[in-house]
Amino acid sequence: MSKNFIDDFPILRTQMNGHALAYLDNGATTQKPDCVVRSICGYYGGCNANPHRGVYELSAKATKIYEDARRKVAKFINAKSAREIIFTKNATESLNLVAYCYGLTNLHAGDEILITVAEHHSNLVPWQMVARAMGARLNYIYLTADGNLSAADIDAKLTRRTKILAVTQISNVLGLVNDVKTLAARAHEVGAIVVVDGAQSVPHIPVDVRDLDADFLAFSGHKMLSPMGIGVLYGKRELLDEMPPFLRGGDMIEYVTEQETTFAELPQKFEAGTQNVEGAAGLSAAIDYLQTVGFDEIARIEHNLTTFAIDELKKLPYVELYGCDAANKVGIVTFNVRDVHPHDVATILDAQGVAIRAGHHCAQPLMKFLGVNATCRASFYFYNTRRDVERLIDAVKTVRGVMHLA
Repeated sequence: MSKNFIDDFPILRTQMNGHALAYLDNGATTQKPDCVVRSICGYYGGCNANPHRGVYELSAKATKIYEDARRKVAKFINAKSAREIIFTKNATESLNLVAYCYGLTNLHAGDEILITVAEHHSNLVPWQMVARAMGARLNYIYLTADGNLSAADIDAKLTRRTKILAVTQISNVLGLVNDVKTLAARAHEVGAIVVVDGAQSVPHIPVDVRDLDADFLAFSGHKMLSPMGIGVLYGKRELLDEMPPFLRGGDMIEYVTEQETTFAELPQKFEAGTQNVEGAAGLSAAIDYLQTVGFDEIARIEHNLTTFAIDELKKLPYVELYGCDAANKVGIVTFNVRDVHPHDVATILDAQGVAIRAGHHCAQPLMKFLGVNATCRASFYFYNTRRDVERLIDAVKTVRGVMHLA
Protein backbone atom coordinates (compact mmCIF):
# COMPACT_ATOMS: atom_id res chain seq x y z
CA MET A 1 0.00 0.00 0.00
CA SER A 2 1.19 3.48 -0.80
CA LYS A 3 2.23 5.73 2.08
CA ASN A 4 0.30 8.47 0.30
CA PHE A 5 -3.23 7.11 0.58
CA ILE A 6 -4.48 9.44 -2.13
CA ASP A 7 -2.59 7.29 -4.64
CA ASP A 8 -5.07 4.50 -3.88
CA PHE A 9 -8.13 6.69 -4.54
CA PRO A 10 -8.28 8.02 -8.11
CA ILE A 11 -11.33 10.20 -7.39
CA LEU A 12 -9.32 12.19 -4.84
CA ARG A 13 -7.01 13.29 -7.66
CA THR A 14 -9.86 14.79 -9.68
CA GLN A 15 -11.01 18.39 -9.83
CA MET A 16 -14.25 20.01 -8.76
CA ASN A 17 -15.23 23.39 -10.20
CA GLY A 18 -11.71 23.88 -11.49
CA HIS A 19 -10.05 23.12 -8.15
CA ALA A 20 -8.42 20.04 -6.71
CA LEU A 21 -11.03 18.10 -4.73
CA ALA A 22 -10.97 18.40 -0.93
CA TYR A 23 -13.54 15.74 -0.02
CA LEU A 24 -14.77 16.34 3.54
CA ASP A 25 -18.11 14.52 3.56
CA ASN A 26 -16.90 11.15 4.79
CA GLY A 27 -19.63 10.95 7.41
CA ALA A 28 -22.08 10.58 4.52
CA THR A 29 -20.04 8.18 2.40
CA THR A 30 -16.39 7.38 1.85
CA GLN A 31 -14.48 7.08 -1.38
CA LYS A 32 -13.41 3.68 -2.70
CA PRO A 33 -9.81 2.51 -3.14
CA ASP A 34 -8.64 0.73 -6.27
CA CYS A 35 -8.60 -2.65 -4.52
CA VAL A 36 -12.32 -2.40 -3.75
CA VAL A 37 -13.16 -1.42 -7.33
CA ARG A 38 -11.03 -4.31 -8.60
CA SER A 39 -12.83 -6.75 -6.32
CA ILE A 40 -16.20 -5.74 -7.77
CA CYS A 41 -14.95 -5.89 -11.36
CA GLY A 42 -13.30 -9.23 -10.64
CA TYR A 43 -16.56 -10.65 -9.36
CA TYR A 44 -18.54 -9.53 -12.38
CA GLY A 45 -15.78 -10.49 -14.79
CA GLY A 46 -15.14 -13.98 -13.48
CA CYS A 47 -17.64 -15.16 -10.88
CA ASN A 48 -21.05 -13.62 -11.56
CA ALA A 49 -23.81 -16.06 -10.69
CA ASN A 50 -26.63 -16.46 -8.21
CA PRO A 51 -25.26 -17.69 -4.85
CA HIS A 52 -26.71 -20.62 -2.89
CA ARG A 53 -28.80 -21.84 -5.82
CA GLY A 54 -26.63 -23.60 -8.34
CA VAL A 55 -24.35 -26.63 -8.23
CA TYR A 56 -22.31 -25.39 -11.18
CA GLU A 57 -18.88 -23.81 -10.67
CA LEU A 58 -19.79 -20.15 -11.13
CA SER A 59 -22.56 -20.37 -8.55
CA ALA A 60 -20.22 -22.15 -6.15
CA LYS A 61 -17.64 -19.37 -6.61
CA ALA A 62 -20.26 -16.69 -5.98
CA THR A 63 -21.42 -18.51 -2.85
CA LYS A 64 -17.85 -18.77 -1.58
CA ILE A 65 -17.19 -15.04 -2.11
CA TYR A 66 -20.41 -14.17 -0.30
CA GLU A 67 -19.92 -16.49 2.65
CA ASP A 68 -16.21 -15.70 2.97
CA ALA A 69 -17.19 -12.05 3.30
CA ARG A 70 -19.64 -12.96 6.05
CA ARG A 71 -16.93 -14.80 7.97
CA LYS A 72 -14.57 -11.85 7.51
CA VAL A 73 -17.16 -9.43 8.90
CA ALA A 74 -17.76 -11.71 11.87
CA LYS A 75 -14.05 -11.77 12.67
CA PHE A 76 -13.75 -8.00 12.08
CA ILE A 77 -16.28 -7.18 14.81
CA ASN A 78 -15.53 -10.31 16.90
CA ALA A 79 -18.93 -11.94 16.56
CA LYS A 80 -19.15 -15.39 18.09
CA SER A 81 -20.39 -16.93 14.84
CA ALA A 82 -20.77 -15.97 11.19
CA ARG A 83 -24.42 -17.00 11.58
CA GLU A 84 -24.86 -13.82 13.63
CA ILE A 85 -24.02 -11.68 10.58
CA ILE A 86 -26.98 -10.66 8.41
CA PHE A 87 -26.28 -8.84 5.15
CA THR A 88 -28.66 -5.96 4.40
CA LYS A 89 -28.66 -2.92 2.11
CA ASN A 90 -27.40 -0.52 4.78
CA ALA A 91 -27.58 0.40 8.47
CA THR A 92 -31.06 1.84 7.96
CA GLU A 93 -32.42 -1.50 6.79
CA SER A 94 -30.59 -3.28 9.61
CA LEU A 95 -32.18 -1.04 12.25
CA ASN A 96 -35.61 -1.39 10.67
CA LEU A 97 -35.18 -5.16 10.71
CA VAL A 98 -34.64 -5.07 14.47
CA ALA A 99 -37.56 -2.71 15.00
CA TYR A 100 -39.99 -4.82 12.98
CA CYS A 101 -38.82 -8.31 13.89
CA TYR A 102 -37.80 -7.79 17.52
CA GLY A 103 -39.68 -4.67 18.59
CA LEU A 104 -43.10 -5.56 17.20
CA THR A 105 -42.78 -9.10 18.55
CA ASN A 106 -41.50 -8.44 22.06
CA LEU A 107 -42.86 -5.10 23.26
CA HIS A 108 -46.18 -4.58 24.99
CA ALA A 109 -48.35 -1.68 26.11
CA GLY A 110 -46.64 0.25 28.88
CA ASP A 111 -43.12 -0.83 27.95
CA GLU A 112 -40.52 1.84 27.30
CA ILE A 113 -37.93 2.40 24.57
CA LEU A 114 -35.00 4.65 25.45
CA ILE A 115 -32.96 6.43 22.77
CA THR A 116 -30.86 9.59 22.66
CA VAL A 117 -31.78 12.94 21.16
CA ALA A 118 -28.62 12.66 19.04
CA GLU A 119 -29.81 9.63 17.05
CA HIS A 120 -29.82 9.54 13.27
CA HIS A 121 -33.39 9.25 11.98
CA SER A 122 -32.64 5.62 11.11
CA ASN A 123 -32.37 4.83 14.81
CA LEU A 124 -35.29 7.03 15.79
CA VAL A 125 -38.15 6.83 13.29
CA PRO A 126 -38.45 3.00 13.48
CA TRP A 127 -38.78 3.23 17.27
CA GLN A 128 -41.52 5.83 16.92
CA MET A 129 -43.35 3.29 14.76
CA VAL A 130 -42.85 0.50 17.29
CA ALA A 131 -43.97 2.67 20.20
CA ARG A 132 -47.17 3.72 18.40
CA ALA A 133 -47.97 0.20 17.22
CA MET A 134 -47.43 -1.46 20.61
CA GLY A 135 -48.63 1.25 22.97
CA ALA A 136 -45.11 1.68 24.33
CA ARG A 137 -43.47 4.93 25.42
CA LEU A 138 -40.47 6.46 23.63
CA ASN A 139 -38.12 8.29 26.02
CA TYR A 140 -35.05 10.39 25.27
CA ILE A 141 -31.65 10.89 26.87
CA TYR A 142 -30.69 14.52 26.36
CA LEU A 143 -27.23 16.10 26.24
CA THR A 144 -25.03 18.16 28.52
CA ALA A 145 -23.46 21.46 27.49
CA ASP A 146 -20.47 19.72 25.88
CA GLY A 147 -22.70 17.45 23.80
CA ASN A 148 -22.33 14.25 25.81
CA LEU A 149 -25.18 12.15 27.15
CA SER A 150 -26.73 13.38 30.39
CA ALA A 151 -25.83 11.03 33.24
CA ALA A 152 -28.86 12.33 35.14
CA ASP A 153 -31.15 11.37 32.27
CA ILE A 154 -29.61 7.92 32.06
CA ASP A 155 -30.11 7.39 35.80
CA ALA A 156 -33.69 8.63 35.70
CA LYS A 157 -34.90 7.03 32.46
CA LEU A 158 -33.16 3.64 32.28
CA THR A 159 -35.53 1.63 34.46
CA ARG A 160 -37.18 -1.77 34.72
CA ARG A 161 -39.80 -0.48 32.30
CA THR A 162 -37.12 -0.01 29.64
CA LYS A 163 -37.15 -2.94 27.23
CA ILE A 164 -34.95 -1.49 24.45
CA LEU A 165 -32.03 0.93 24.62
CA ALA A 166 -31.11 2.13 21.12
CA VAL A 167 -28.00 4.29 20.95
CA THR A 168 -25.46 5.49 18.44
CA GLN A 169 -21.86 4.67 19.28
CA ILE A 170 -20.67 7.87 17.55
CA SER A 171 -22.93 10.81 16.73
CA ASN A 172 -23.02 11.59 13.01
CA VAL A 173 -23.45 15.29 13.87
CA LEU A 174 -21.19 15.90 16.86
CA GLY A 175 -18.64 13.11 16.40
CA LEU A 176 -18.77 12.25 20.11
CA VAL A 177 -18.14 8.66 21.20
CA ASN A 178 -20.67 7.21 23.62
CA ASP A 179 -19.60 4.68 26.25
CA VAL A 180 -21.74 1.90 24.82
CA LYS A 181 -20.11 -0.82 26.95
CA THR A 182 -21.15 0.87 30.19
CA LEU A 183 -24.60 1.70 28.82
CA ALA A 184 -25.09 -1.92 27.73
CA ALA A 185 -24.12 -3.24 31.14
CA ARG A 186 -26.61 -0.92 32.82
CA ALA A 187 -29.34 -1.76 30.32
CA HIS A 188 -28.87 -5.47 30.84
CA GLU A 189 -29.12 -4.99 34.61
CA VAL A 190 -32.71 -3.79 34.13
CA GLY A 191 -33.53 -6.45 31.53
CA ALA A 192 -33.34 -4.29 28.39
CA ILE A 193 -31.72 -5.27 25.09
CA VAL A 194 -29.23 -2.91 23.44
CA VAL A 195 -29.34 -1.83 19.79
CA VAL A 196 -26.20 -0.01 18.62
CA ASP A 197 -25.98 2.20 15.55
CA GLY A 198 -22.39 1.62 14.48
CA ALA A 199 -22.54 3.46 11.15
CA GLN A 200 -20.04 6.09 12.29
CA SER A 201 -17.99 3.88 14.62
CA VAL A 202 -17.15 0.71 12.71
CA PRO A 203 -15.23 2.63 9.99
CA HIS A 204 -13.17 4.63 12.49
CA ILE A 205 -12.54 2.71 15.72
CA PRO A 206 -12.13 -0.97 16.67
CA VAL A 207 -15.57 -2.43 17.48
CA ASP A 208 -15.82 -5.68 19.44
CA VAL A 209 -19.46 -6.68 19.82
CA ARG A 210 -18.70 -9.23 22.53
CA ASP A 211 -16.71 -6.74 24.57
CA LEU A 212 -19.50 -4.17 24.19
CA ASP A 213 -22.08 -6.90 24.91
CA ALA A 214 -24.29 -5.37 22.23
CA ASP A 215 -27.39 -7.37 21.42
CA PHE A 216 -27.60 -5.83 17.95
CA LEU A 217 -25.19 -3.68 15.96
CA ALA A 218 -25.89 -2.09 12.57
CA PHE A 219 -23.49 -0.51 10.09
CA SER A 220 -23.14 0.37 6.40
CA GLY A 221 -20.36 -0.70 4.07
CA HIS A 222 -20.31 2.52 2.05
CA LYS A 223 -19.09 4.52 5.06
CA MET A 224 -16.03 2.24 5.29
CA LEU A 225 -14.75 2.22 1.70
CA SER A 226 -17.02 -0.48 0.29
CA PRO A 227 -19.82 -0.10 -2.30
CA MET A 228 -23.24 1.31 -1.59
CA GLY A 229 -25.98 -1.25 -1.15
CA ILE A 230 -24.26 -3.54 1.37
CA GLY A 231 -24.88 -3.27 5.09
CA VAL A 232 -24.61 -5.49 8.15
CA LEU A 233 -26.78 -6.41 11.07
CA TYR A 234 -25.06 -8.26 13.89
CA GLY A 235 -27.37 -9.92 16.38
CA LYS A 236 -26.88 -12.38 19.19
CA ARG A 237 -27.87 -15.76 17.86
CA GLU A 238 -30.38 -16.53 20.59
CA LEU A 239 -32.27 -13.34 19.75
CA LEU A 240 -32.12 -13.80 15.97
CA ASP A 241 -33.33 -17.40 16.29
CA GLU A 242 -36.50 -16.26 18.03
CA MET A 243 -37.30 -13.41 15.64
CA PRO A 244 -39.63 -13.83 12.64
CA PRO A 245 -38.18 -13.03 9.21
CA PHE A 246 -38.30 -9.50 7.86
CA LEU A 247 -38.80 -10.27 4.15
CA ARG A 248 -40.18 -13.48 2.69
CA GLY A 249 -39.48 -15.24 -0.58
CA GLY A 250 -36.61 -17.03 -2.26
CA ASP A 251 -33.64 -18.47 -0.36
CA MET A 252 -35.02 -17.79 3.13
CA ILE A 253 -37.29 -20.83 3.21
CA GLU A 254 -36.80 -24.40 4.33
CA TYR A 255 -40.00 -25.89 2.88
CA VAL A 256 -43.16 -24.47 1.30
CA THR A 257 -46.56 -26.07 0.87
CA GLU A 258 -49.68 -24.40 -0.49
CA GLN A 259 -50.66 -23.10 2.95
CA GLU A 260 -47.57 -23.23 5.16
CA THR A 261 -43.89 -22.31 5.10
CA THR A 262 -40.97 -23.16 7.33
CA PHE A 263 -37.94 -20.93 7.30
CA ALA A 264 -34.25 -21.54 6.77
CA GLU A 265 -31.76 -21.33 9.61
CA LEU A 266 -29.65 -18.26 10.29
CA PRO A 267 -28.48 -16.23 8.51
CA GLN A 268 -30.53 -17.12 5.41
CA LYS A 269 -33.79 -16.58 7.32
CA PHE A 270 -33.22 -12.83 7.05
CA GLU A 271 -31.76 -12.73 3.52
CA ALA A 272 -34.66 -13.18 1.13
CA GLY A 273 -34.04 -12.91 -2.59
CA THR A 274 -30.86 -12.64 -4.61
CA GLN A 275 -28.21 -10.97 -2.50
CA ASN A 276 -25.61 -8.28 -3.23
CA VAL A 277 -22.61 -10.54 -3.82
CA GLU A 278 -20.59 -7.79 -5.51
CA GLY A 279 -21.21 -5.59 -2.45
CA ALA A 280 -20.02 -8.36 -0.16
CA ALA A 281 -16.89 -8.76 -2.30
CA GLY A 282 -16.26 -5.03 -2.04
CA LEU A 283 -16.85 -5.04 1.72
CA SER A 284 -14.38 -7.89 2.11
CA ALA A 285 -11.72 -5.95 0.20
CA ALA A 286 -12.49 -2.80 2.21
CA ILE A 287 -11.95 -4.66 5.50
CA ASP A 288 -8.61 -5.96 4.24
CA TYR A 289 -7.58 -2.42 3.30
CA LEU A 290 -8.65 -0.91 6.63
CA GLN A 291 -6.80 -3.57 8.56
CA THR A 292 -3.67 -2.84 6.55
CA VAL A 293 -3.96 0.86 7.38
CA GLY A 294 -4.70 0.03 11.02
CA PHE A 295 -7.08 1.73 13.43
CA ASP A 296 -4.23 3.29 15.38
CA GLU A 297 -3.10 5.10 12.24
CA ILE A 298 -6.67 6.06 11.37
CA ALA A 299 -7.15 7.53 14.85
CA ARG A 300 -3.86 9.41 14.70
CA ILE A 301 -4.60 11.02 11.35
CA GLU A 302 -8.19 11.91 12.19
CA HIS A 303 -7.24 13.33 15.59
CA ASN A 304 -4.60 15.59 14.06
CA LEU A 305 -6.94 16.84 11.33
CA THR A 306 -9.86 17.38 13.71
CA THR A 307 -7.76 19.23 16.28
CA PHE A 308 -6.22 21.45 13.59
CA ALA A 309 -9.62 22.26 12.08
CA ILE A 310 -11.20 23.11 15.44
CA ASP A 311 -8.25 25.27 16.51
CA GLU A 312 -8.35 27.24 13.26
CA LEU A 313 -12.13 27.66 13.21
CA LYS A 314 -12.07 28.91 16.79
CA LYS A 315 -9.94 31.83 15.59
CA LEU A 316 -12.83 33.06 13.43
CA PRO A 317 -15.23 35.14 15.57
CA TYR A 318 -18.15 34.59 13.20
CA VAL A 319 -17.98 30.77 13.40
CA GLU A 320 -19.99 28.82 15.98
CA LEU A 321 -18.87 25.27 16.76
CA TYR A 322 -20.98 22.43 18.15
CA GLY A 323 -19.69 19.57 20.30
CA CYS A 324 -16.07 20.57 19.83
CA ASP A 325 -14.95 20.93 23.45
CA ALA A 326 -15.23 17.29 24.51
CA ALA A 327 -12.27 14.92 24.62
CA ASN A 328 -14.21 11.87 23.35
CA LYS A 329 -14.37 13.17 19.78
CA VAL A 330 -13.52 11.66 16.40
CA GLY A 331 -13.22 13.22 12.95
CA ILE A 332 -16.36 15.34 12.62
CA VAL A 333 -16.42 19.13 12.95
CA THR A 334 -19.84 20.78 12.96
CA PHE A 335 -20.18 24.53 12.67
CA ASN A 336 -22.15 27.49 11.39
CA VAL A 337 -21.11 30.84 9.94
CA ARG A 338 -23.00 33.71 11.53
CA ASP A 339 -25.79 35.20 9.39
CA VAL A 340 -25.20 32.70 6.55
CA HIS A 341 -27.38 29.66 5.90
CA PRO A 342 -25.41 26.39 5.92
CA HIS A 343 -26.55 25.61 2.36
CA ASP A 344 -25.04 28.89 1.19
CA VAL A 345 -21.81 28.09 3.06
CA ALA A 346 -21.61 24.68 1.39
CA THR A 347 -22.30 26.17 -2.04
CA ILE A 348 -19.57 28.79 -1.65
CA LEU A 349 -17.12 26.11 -0.48
CA ASP A 350 -18.11 23.86 -3.37
CA ALA A 351 -17.14 26.62 -5.82
CA GLN A 352 -13.64 26.38 -4.33
CA GLY A 353 -13.45 22.57 -4.57
CA VAL A 354 -14.25 21.87 -0.91
CA ALA A 355 -17.02 19.33 -0.37
CA ILE A 356 -18.83 19.44 2.99
CA ARG A 357 -22.32 18.52 4.12
CA ALA A 358 -24.95 21.11 5.07
CA GLY A 359 -28.41 20.49 6.46
CA HIS A 360 -30.00 18.69 9.39
CA HIS A 361 -27.92 15.51 8.79
CA CYS A 362 -30.97 13.27 9.33
CA ALA A 363 -30.99 14.37 12.97
CA GLN A 364 -33.74 16.96 13.27
CA PRO A 365 -34.50 16.39 16.98
CA LEU A 366 -30.82 17.09 17.71
CA MET A 367 -30.95 20.24 15.58
CA LYS A 368 -33.94 21.45 17.59
CA PHE A 369 -32.13 20.62 20.84
CA LEU A 370 -29.13 22.65 19.66
CA GLY A 371 -31.40 25.54 18.72
CA VAL A 372 -30.60 25.52 15.01
CA ASN A 373 -32.32 24.40 11.82
CA ALA A 374 -29.18 23.16 10.11
CA THR A 375 -25.40 23.10 10.38
CA CYS A 376 -22.29 22.64 8.26
CA ARG A 377 -20.34 19.42 8.79
CA ALA A 378 -16.79 18.60 7.75
CA SER A 379 -16.01 14.93 8.31
CA PHE A 380 -12.56 13.42 7.87
CA TYR A 381 -11.07 10.05 7.00
CA PHE A 382 -7.50 8.79 6.97
CA TYR A 383 -6.94 9.78 3.33
CA ASN A 384 -7.57 13.44 4.09
CA THR A 385 -4.60 15.75 4.55
CA ARG A 386 -3.67 18.90 6.40
CA ARG A 387 -3.91 20.70 3.06
CA ASP A 388 -7.60 19.69 2.85
CA VAL A 389 -8.20 21.37 6.21
CA GLU A 390 -6.26 24.47 5.20
CA ARG A 391 -8.45 24.78 2.12
CA LEU A 392 -11.56 24.37 4.29
CA ILE A 393 -10.43 27.19 6.56
CA ASP A 394 -9.44 29.44 3.66
CA ALA A 395 -12.82 28.87 2.01
CA VAL A 396 -14.77 29.56 5.22
CA LYS A 397 -12.91 32.87 5.52
CA THR A 398 -14.39 33.96 2.17
CA VAL A 399 -18.00 33.14 2.96
CA ARG A 400 -19.15 36.34 4.59
CA GLY A 401 -17.44 38.44 1.95
CA VAL A 402 -19.17 36.54 -0.85
CA MET A 403 -22.46 37.19 0.96
CA HIS A 404 -21.55 40.90 1.27
CA LEU A 405 -21.52 40.78 5.06
CA ALA A 406 -19.09 42.76 7.20
